Amino acid sequence: MSNRSDYMDMTNSDRVLLENMLTSANVVATIRKNQDTLLRIIPELKDMVGFDQRHPHHHLDAWEHTLCALSHAPMDYDVRLAVLLHDIGKPHSVEVDGDINHYPFHGAVSARMTNEILHRLGYPTQYINEIATIVEMHDIGLSKHDIATNNALAKKLFEVQKCDIHAHNPEKNERRYKYIRLATKAFEKYEEEMAERNDNNIDSNGEDTMGDE
Repeated sequence: MSNRSDYMDMTNSDRVLLENMLTSANVVATIRKNQDTLLRIIPELKDMVGFDQRHPHHHLDAWEHTLCALSHAPMDYDVRLAVLLHDIGKPHSVEVDGDINHYPFHGAVSARMTNEILHRLGYPTQYINEIATIVEMHDIGLSKHDIATNNALAKKLFEVQKCDIHAHNPEKNERRYKYIRLATKAFEKYEEEMAERNDNNIDSNGEDTMGDE
């Protein structure tokens, strides 16, 4: 995962305001207090406010769901930014099925909108692509291959997924909680395997590294 601060200036005043909001100690209270400013910076969020998701797995409208998810986010700007934008495409990807709405392509729509928003705010392309990837994949379970191929990005994605899951209807959430348990174990197993591999490398190189001076 790239570090946005390594290669971007902070001359964009809207970006500074956004970063200050998302890195505040009480991010939800800060957003509520400054919601008009946030909606001016990212007007695409307006469609989420009061948007009834009309699905049994959701007990909150799209905006309150997002704020609830943010309340579970760690102090990590990348994670909080992705959580803020993870469902931004839902109002634009509705498929009505009687009394229930479905959003089969909302990840892809949200990722496209994320790309446009972050370009407008002046973020570097590599960083935009990484956040957009997290947004697009937030509803797709991680595999062992994902964890091993890009562990840093997978960790960020998993944090976003956990925030999202905790903001779903708790009465319909057991399958998602099970996913958290299984994915956590997969990350732990990967870390154990990497530690063992590093130990083996130390053992195999020990004679050269610790030889006579």
